Amino acid sequence: MARLADYFVVVGYDLEKRVEGEGQGRILQRFPEKDWEDSPFPQGVELFCQPSGWQLVPERQPTSFFVAVLTDINSERHYCACFTFWEGLENPQKAEASEVDEVDEEPAVVQPVKVFAPKSLVLVSRLDYTDVFRNCLGLIYTIYVDCLSSPLETVIGNLLTCVIPTAGGSQRTITLGAGDRQVIQTPINDSLPVSGSSVAHLFRQLGIINVLYLFCAALTEHKILFLSSSYQRLTDACRGLLAIMFPLKYSFTYVPILPGKLLEVLSTPTPFIIGVNSFFRSETQELLDVIIADLDGGTVTIPECVHISLLPEPLLQQTRTMLSMVLDPELEVADQAFPPSSTQPSAPKIQDKEIRGIFLWLFARLFQGYRWCLHIIRIHPEPVICFHKAAFLGQRALTEDDFLMKVLDGMAFAGFVSERGPPYRATDLFDDLVANEVERIRQEESCPHKVLNHIKELAEQLYKNENPYPAVAMHKVQRPSENSQNFAHNQTLFPVLDEVSVQLFIDHAAAKLKTAPPVVKAEVKAMVPSGPPLGDTVDRNGCMVANSARRLEVVRNCITYIFENKMLEAKKLMPAVLRALKGRAARICLTQELNQHVLQNRAVLDDQQFDYVVRMMNCTLQDCSHMDEHGIAAALLPLVTAFCRKLGAGITQFAYSCVQEHTVWTNMQFWEAMFYSDVQNHIRALYLERDDGAQQNNLEQQDASGGTREISALELASEQNRLWPTLSKEMQAERVQKEESTVFSQAIHYANRMSYLLLPLDTSKNRLLRSSGLGDVESVSNSYVTNSIAGSMAESYDTESGFEDAESSDVANSVVRFINRFVDKVCNESGVTNEHLKALHTMIPDIVQMHIETLDAVHRESKRLPPIQKPKLLRPTLLPGEELVMDGMRVHLIPDGREEATGHMGGPPLLPAEGAIFLTTYRLIFKGTPTDPLVGEQVVTRSFPVASLIKEKRISLNIPMDQFVVEGLQLRSSTFQVMMIAFDEEVASDLAEVFRKHLHKLRYPQHVQGTFAFTVGQCGKRVVEHKTKDKNQSLKTLSKNLVKSAKRTIGRQHMTRKKYVPPTWENRSSLQSELDEDEISVSEEVEQSTLTLSSTIRSSDRQTMSNVVERACCRDYQRLGLGTLSNSLTRSKNEPYRISTVNRMYDVCKSYPGLLIVPQSIPDGTIRRISRCYRQNRFPVVCWRNSRTKAVLLRSAGLHAKGVVGFFKSPNAPTAVPSQADSTSLEQEKYLQAIISSMPSYSESSGRNTLSGFTSTHMNTSGKWGSIRGGGRLSAYNPDVGTRLAGKESPQPNGGPSEALFLRQQKAYLYIIGDKAQLKGGKQDSFQQWEVVPIEVYDVRQVKNSFKKLMKACVPSCQNTEPNMSFLRCLEESEWMALLHRVLQVSVLVVELLDTGSSVMASLEDGWDVTTQVVSLVQLLSDPYYRTFDGFRLLVEKEWLSFGHRFSHRGAHTLASQSSGFTPVFLQFLDCVHQIHLQFPMEFEFSQYYLKFLAYHYVSNRFRTFLLDSDCERIDLGVLYEEKGERKSPQVCKSVWDYIDRLNKKTPIFYNYVFAPEDEEVLRPYTFISNLKVWDFYTEETLSEGPSYDWELRGRQEHVSEETPEKPDTSGSKSQRCIVWPCYDNLNKVVPDAITKLLQDLQSLEAELGQAPEKWKDTWDKIKNTQRTETKLESKPSFSSSLLMSSNLSHQRRSQGVYLQESGVGSSINLALDCEASATSTPVAGRPSTSTLYSQFQSTESENRNFEGILYKKGALLKPWRPRWFVLDKTKHQLRYYESRQDRECKGVIELAEAEYVMPGTPTLGAPKNIEEKAFFDLKTTKRVYNFCAQDSLNAQLWMDWVQNCLSDA
Repeated sequence: MARLADYFVVVGYDLEKRVEGEGQGRILQRFPEKDWEDSPFPQGVELFCQPSGWQLVPERQPTSFFVAVLTDINSERHYCACFTFWEGLENPQKAEASEVDEVDEEPAVVQPVKVFAPKSLVLVSRLDYTDVFRNCLGLIYTIYVDCLSSPLETVIGNLLTCVIPTAGGSQRTITLGAGDRQVIQTPINDSLPVSGSSVAHLFRQLGIINVLYLFCAALTEHKILFLSSSYQRLTDACRGLLAIMFPLKYSFTYVPILPGKLLEVLSTPTPFIIGVNSFFRSETQELLDVIIADLDGGTVTIPECVHISLLPEPLLQQTRTMLSMVLDPELEVADQAFPPSSTQPSAPKIQDKEIRGIFLWLFARLFQGYRWCLHIIRIHPEPVICFHKAAFLGQRALTEDDFLMKVLDGMAFAGFVSERGPPYRATDLFDDLVANEVERIRQEESCPHKVLNHIKELAEQLYKNENPYPAVAMHKVQRPSENSQNFAHNQTLFPVLDEVSVQLFIDHAAAKLKTAPPVVKAEVKAMVPSGPPLGDTVDRNGCMVANSARRLEVVRNCITYIFENKMLEAKKLMPAVLRALKGRAARICLTQELNQHVLQNRAVLDDQQFDYVVRMMNCTLQDCSHMDEHGIAAALLPLVTAFCRKLGAGITQFAYSCVQEHTVWTNMQFWEAMFYSDVQNHIRALYLERDDGAQQNNLEQQDASGGTREISALELASEQNRLWPTLSKEMQAERVQKEESTVFSQAIHYANRMSYLLLPLDTSKNRLLRSSGLGDVESVSNSYVTNSIAGSMAESYDTESGFEDAESSDVANSVVRFINRFVDKVCNESGVTNEHLKALHTMIPDIVQMHIETLDAVHRESKRLPPIQKPKLLRPTLLPGEELVMDGMRVHLIPDGREEATGHMGGPPLLPAEGAIFLTTYRLIFKGTPTDPLVGEQVVTRSFPVASLIKEKRISLNIPMDQFVVEGLQLRSSTFQVMMIAFDEEVASDLAEVFRKHLHKLRYPQHVQGTFAFTVGQCGKRVVEHKTKDKNQSLKTLSKNLVKSAKRTIGRQHMTRKKYVPPTWENRSSLQSELDEDEISVSEEVEQSTLTLSSTIRSSDRQTMSNVVERACCRDYQRLGLGTLSNSLTRSKNEPYRISTVNRMYDVCKSYPGLLIVPQSIPDGTIRRISRCYRQNRFPVVCWRNSRTKAVLLRSAGLHAKGVVGFFKSPNAPTAVPSQADSTSLEQEKYLQAIISSMPSYSESSGRNTLSGFTSTHMNTSGKWGSIRGGGRLSAYNPDVGTRLAGKESPQPNGGPSEALFLRQQKAYLYIIGDKAQLKGGKQDSFQQWEVVPIEVYDVRQVKNSFKKLMKACVPSCQNTEPNMSFLRCLEESEWMALLHRVLQVSVLVVELLDTGSSVMASLEDGWDVTTQVVSLVQLLSDPYYRTFDGFRLLVEKEWLSFGHRFSHRGAHTLASQSSGFTPVFLQFLDCVHQIHLQFPMEFEFSQYYLKFLAYHYVSNRFRTFLLDSDCERIDLGVLYEEKGERKSPQVCKSVWDYIDRLNKKTPIFYNYVFAPEDEEVLRPYTFISNLKVWDFYTEETLSEGPSYDWELRGRQEHVSEETPEKPDTSGSKSQRCIVWPCYDNLNKVVPDAITKLLQDLQSLEAELGQAPEKWKDTWDKIKNTQRTETKLESKPSFSSSLLMSSNLSHQRRSQGVYLQESGVGSSINLALDCEASATSTPVAGRPSTSTLYSQFQSTESENRNFEGILYKKGALLKPWRPRWFVLDKTKHQLRYYESRQDRECKGVIELAEAEYVMPGTPTLGAPKNIEEKAFFDLKTTKRVYNFCAQDSLNAQLWMDWVQNCLSDA
């Protein structure tokens, strides 16, 4: 029973306390004056009566009523019903004014005489009966206004003494003694909120979505503010929001009506629900984190910074659907043609309950099964219950759900657990719903109408709870009469009540209560039902990812194998198990299986078993979150302390020391949940034992299925709570004590367990605690404590005041602190006594210390363990002369950024691999096997030459199998390889350091003689004998006997210098002079400038000259006719150039060769002077001459800063610069003039050489444009040079120079390609006979940086996750392609110039980088000779080696050049050649592999060819002429060229089968970036054998693999198919091309037949020759008719290459040999050359060529037989014929529509000889008979068939 009203208060306007018009209220009277003991009088009532402030108003306002809610210090809510009316007063301001003398005459604002002040009657109650309060206060006001007879004191006295029951569904009629009567119905169950119709109104005001936002915001603890101009609506809205939150109770600030004076409350940091009058809207604008709901406007405003988590789907959608069905039932039938007549929404009161029913249903779904996650940790004296949040979320599969996480962490849920947790209590509608209706809810959830029915049932129960007696209409309450309202202004004030009489009433009632017998309401307590366990509902729901039974079987089998010691089987299953363990079911299965192998809490394993079990445990834990929502870590916890292995005498290592690296162990919530669940089990066991058998039987409950099931701990607790009052005091005390000691013993057990898992094996390392911040302030707990035993938690922390000092890295301390915090928390919650708690605190440091001591011993022993059988280290095969520097160190090869080997792109993961790294004098080699057992039989090899190492850095790596981070190295090589190696734990760290030092020493030797090319095969004596090859008979006369002395000197020089010591400067000069006297003695009698070659070469130095002449350059000069050395050593004077020996001592220019080509007329003295103008003295010399135009190509370095060359800004307006009087300037001009004079075009032309006829000749010069496979679109990049030279004309389609650049008024005889930056000053030739073309060259620094970026793009060190850093993006950023484009572009420009008869001089940078690239490419494009093996070798020897490209410096070969870094200028050149090769595959004798081979070995230092920086240095070291000398060790090749020659004899790997050059062909490749391809040299890799460029290794590996077959032969037919892995197998070897395959087959057949094998080249040449003889049958050169292919393809020769077709006779190879080159090399006017037909051939007929070939056709009467190219066109039904295959004009057409038949014919007069009879056939048309003759009968038959087909089609 409770009082209806606690206090009655009269509050009025306080006239005394007015501050500047702001009035205040004052309590005039209150009854009773003394506070009730059970409910003190709430403070601040006067503020809440007028929430907008107390003010006087000029007009009377209508009376108002609302209920405000005040919350007291005990969180009790007091409902203040305020009834306000207005009383007239004399204006107090008027009175004040009259007292003061009016100084101002002017009247102010006219003040009214009478004003009205508010007065409020307030009822304060703990019950919320709004209507009753309104009626009671209205009655009191009516008595006062209408002056009724009833005394007010009596009414108020009766009101304050009225007592009603709080619940139980009773009905009480009350009267206040003024002839009134009211009926009060109490709710049946007071735990359900009473809402009237407030929920329905809230939804009507705000709408469904908005209210759902507010609902979620309130549950997730956001701040909510309601605005309305009506106070009663604010109260209703707040009440409605609280009602839909049931069964959760709101426990933060709740103020439905907030007075304006207290608005600063809105900036409180805690959550709240507050209502404020819209009058204060402006003051709520600056609240940034408050959600504002405007009830009048129907809007909800959510600030940007607030994120509201909404209900999880599908609940949100279902809730919205249900709400709309209740609130707007018409929506569903709105579209129906015949809508039902009655679809009106229910009445507000009913609708209100329906909405609440929906939210009840929602909570039942959200919290279903929550009772299965309650842990009961104490039963007596009071139940203590915790909620296991992680398990609840895990079983619901909602761990990621933000909303539920926040709700479960919130205060409301904590209250829910403490209120509804106890197992023995009164139950209500929600308990019933969540336990018994789960099945129904789940079945109906997909059918809204069934759900609606369920909700209506719930609504009915809710309505019944509020209105137990629906038909009551017995209210009788008087209202004020109309006239009293009107005439109220002449009434008296509200009377002062007599306090004594009211108090008498109250005292009288109190006395009466005392004597009355106490009302005992029997509260029905019962056991709370738990409902079905969670697991079942969710599993049947299918939310869980099902794990296939096969996976579980794999896990079980693997564990069985491990324990049966079948290790190989287990190893094979391991990867599958580790993959399966990603699924929850498999992880649970693992814990169950392992459990079966534990006997008496212990399972001792051997090392291998232990290792596997630990790996599986780690894998299982690795995928668990720190919450351990599925309880996997909890299930493993007992196992990690059970599985162990013996390490030594009395030392055992347990599994826990190997599974510590998981965050779950550092999560306080996990340990709490574990602890509570264990305590619950022990307490349950305690009571189960206590009950004897008889009781046991009663307690076993019958399950629905009929079987018995175990009693849950909650049920047991409920039974104990029921019995508790019946026990004696001693029994009660005994039970409490037993439970307490159970908890205490568990706490000790857990302190041990936690120390096991938190102390690392090596306690010197604090890795676990550091990474997880174990020493931080305690993490949020997830347990809700339900009683006061917990006391103040803060108190227990005083023992741990120092726990913030995370500085102490001492492991023990931080573990002790962590365990202490845990113990404090759980012991306080579960009511452990203080003595026990103190005992625990003293115990914990000892436990930790003891454990550390045992761990030290284990750690010591575990280090001594022999490593688990690791794979045997495989030895690499070494080259002859290659020696191991460091033997294999066990390492793991970790995957880098390339995906092919990791299995991501298909195929098994070859990496990571385990093996060893070997360092030899030549290479760095990794050899091992993949860690994935599925490919465990394969061998992985990755190696690169030590000399190509360009970056080495230390890194930390994760070895995939173990979770440890280890030291590793990342090694990058310029052969486009990266090795990420992690050293195995068995490799000592100092050994790794030694490895690095050795590597560094080998990579950067002191001197170039320390490189592998010099040290290889080093015998005691390094005697190198030389043998000269006789290439040129005319040189034999060069003093043969003196050659021997040269050999002697060079030989002696070697013998005396066993170990090379670089000479000091003094020594070097003496060494030079010794050389001078010995080798290159110069006769000084003749003046040097006048010397000719013949007179210079005295007998004393001919020995050197013979070698010099033998050099590459000389051979080439003779080939080009630039200067010859005849037998008589005389030279014809009329030759324009001579070979100068001015540099034979390398004193003019150290980096040039000894013999140079200079103009005939320039004496040597001039050359010496000119050379000083150029950088590095590299003056212009001729290096090539065009055989057709006789234009020459010169090379030099750029000029010195004060150099003299004409430079003009605009090509068309040359500016004359005053000539410098310097003599060198004139000499330079003379030099250039001499070059120009040598050109035939210059000598021929008398005056200006204008370019009138130039265009046509230029367009028709023999040459060809490249074709691009897949024809990339032309890039819009306008070449720099082109635009400058051309004005702004568009470039040619291949990115070469545009035509217009030549169409100036006149053409220069000599173009000087110079660096734009350096061509300052100088003088322009007045006659403009030479012209400077300034171009922008890139710096070597740019090449270096570009190469680094290219490396990172092609061989990234780690996986690129950023989408904007794809391979192509990185490639573009490297700008490598742009650099190639620029080199190629300039080269094509120069080719054009030379081809049109102008000479060109390349004069860039120091003349040894870009110049070399351009000059070499120009010669390669212009001269077919350089596209052969010999020619290319010669080109490289001449332009790169002799002309001093600084190979050693750019390749950073020695310690001195280390800082300059690696700059691959030569690689760039090779890449350019590769690009040209791609566009002109038939023009090169060598294959792409040849280029890759050179690219690899130019950095490998295996050969001496690419060492040192110039010929001069090579002579110094005696390297230059030894290459042709005899070799002591034949297997060691010193020159890469010799090696290639030898290899080329054995294998066709370097040969290009489609080589079919056209004579004198000039190539003009497309150079746009879009036309360039990435060289596969940069991206390909062969993991099976490492790089394929050291052939000795390939051969050996093949022999090895033949001896030991990799896979055992399985019986049965063997498939012909083989699996090829792109990054593993060598494709050339595994899938050879057709020709190579046929040649190999030939060889093997010869071997089988015992014949001497024929060299492949001879075989190949034979085939080609037979092909040629076949073509000679035809009188006109043409294609062999046996090679039948469509014309479309034939015109694509450039890119398609050869077509092989199997003819019927067998697999003879038919090859197209281009025999027409001679015929078409001279262009005929009106008919373009073959080069134009190359890829641009477009004809209308070309699409319709079905069959074509050569046939002899007999002419008309008396005309001879002629071979013609026939084309059969099925589309047009024609047989067309042409003069030759290339001909585009048709010579005649035979219409097949007119044909009658085709049949074999007979030879007639004049038919071709030697052709069999069956090769003839006739075609009869309506007009005549055509006689044809094919090459043979087979061909004839083919033609007849085709024609016949065509006829039958017609």
